[in-house]
Amino acid sequence: MSFYEAGLPRTSEEPARIGVLVVNLGTPAAPAYRPVRRYLREFLGDRRVVETPRPIWWPVLFGPVLTFRPLRSARNYRKIWGPGGSPLAVLSGRLSEKIGARLAQRLGDRVRVRLAMTYGEPGLAEGLRALAQHNARRVLVLPLYPQYCAATTGSVFDATTRVLRRWRVLPELRFVNDYHGDAGYLDALAARIESHWSAAGERSHLLFSYHGIPVDYVAAGDPYRDQAEATTRAIVARLGLTDAAWSHAYQSRFGPVEWLQPYTGVRLRELADRGVRRITVVSPSFAVDCLETLEEIAIGYREEFLAHGGERFSMVPALNDDDAHADVLAALALRHLGGWV
Repeated sequence: MSFYEAGLPRTSEEPARIGVLVVNLGTPAAPAYRPVRRYLREFLGDRRVVETPRPIWWPVLFGPVLTFRPLRSARNYRKIWGPGGSPLAVLSGRLSEKIGARLAQRLGDRVRVRLAMTYGEPGLAEGLRALAQHNARRVLVLPLYPQYCAATTGSVFDATTRVLRRWRVLPELRFVNDYHGDAGYLDALAARIESHWSAAGERSHLLFSYHGIPVDYVAAGDPYRDQAEATTRAIVARLGLTDAAWSHAYQSRFGPVEWLQPYTGVRLRELADRGVRRITVVSPSFAVDCLETLEEIAIGYREEFLAHGGERFSMVPALNDDDAHADVLAALALRHLGGWV
C-alpha cells in the first residue's frame, strides 16, 4: 500500500473551486470523563501547546494530569453544555455557515467553506478531504484566533501540513496568521462592548482578559502578548476610555511555570480592594464563547469578584455567530483570496 493517498482528484466532474477551511481549537465529544480525557490527551500532547521535553512531560501528562484533570474539566463542561452540544462547536458551526453564505453571494459556486477542529471532531483531515471532494484546488486556512500564538495558530499549521504531507496531489495553500489589527474586527468588538453596556444601562470598569501563555514562549519570540496589548489599545481608543476605566490581564494558566501577568483572578481582587464594585469583562482572544468564557469567566471569576466585595459582574459575549462577525471574517477571507478570484 502506498504511503500517499490521492488527495485532490486527477480529474473531476466538479469545476475547480476555492476552499476555505475555518478552524477552531476543538472540544470534547461529551462532558464525561473518557471523552474529556481523549480530548486532553490530544490537546496537551501537542508539542506546540506544551513545549516541555517529552521525557519530562510524558510521565506528568499520562500520570496525574490525565488521571485527575478530566474529572474537573468534565464537571465544568457540564455547567455550560447545551442541547446541541458544546457551545464552541455549535457557535463555530453556525459562524462558518454564515461565512460560507456570504462568500457564496460574492463567488457563487466557485467556493466551498468547511469547519474543522485542531483537536476532536470534525478534524482537519475530514475538512480538507471534504474540500477535495468538491475539487477545491486552492485552499485558504482561516484559524479563528485574532491574535497569533504558536500554541494555537501554529498548531493549526502543523496539523494542516501533517494531513497534506500524505497527499499525492496538493492544493495551493494560503494561511491567515492573525487579524488582531483588522479594522472590521476591532469595530465589531468595540460595538459589541457598547451594545453590552447599553443593555446594562451603564458603563463599568472594563477588564480585558486574554488567554494566557507561558512567559518563556514570549521570551522565545512569540508575538501573542504584543498583539493582545495592541488589540486592547485599539479598543480603548475606539471606546474613548480613560486610563482608570480599563485593565488588561491573562487567564487560564496551567501548571507550575510562570505565565503572562497580571493574572485575571489577581487583577479582579486588586480592583475590588481599590473600591471598584462593578466590572465588565471582555475576552478578545476568543472568537466564540467556550469553556474559558462561559465557565471560567462568567461563573468562576464572577463568584471570586463578588466574594471580594464586588457588586456587579458582567461578561461581554464573544462575537460568536453574529452577522457582523460573519461579515468581518468573510471580508477578511476575500482579501486573502486576492488573485485567486
